Amino acid sequence: MASPPRVVNIGGPGRRRRAVVGLAGVGAGAALVAGVATACAAPAWATVAVVPFWVGALGLLQAREWT
Repeated sequence: MASPPRVVNIGGPGRRRRAVVGLAGVGAGAALVAGVATACAAPAWATVAVVPFWVGALGLLQAREWT
């Protein structure tokens, strides 16, 4: 049985925008974790990086899946 055709709801510019936001989010999360490690802060402060990592993951996944 063949799979149904894929529905695409974003075009090239939207996909590119989501990829850029995804990379920026992952970069911001990495910078936060590096800052916490460099400042010798309590490891609990690294949990703040969850938000940019989440935004980055969503952006990259949406760009990959064209949604």
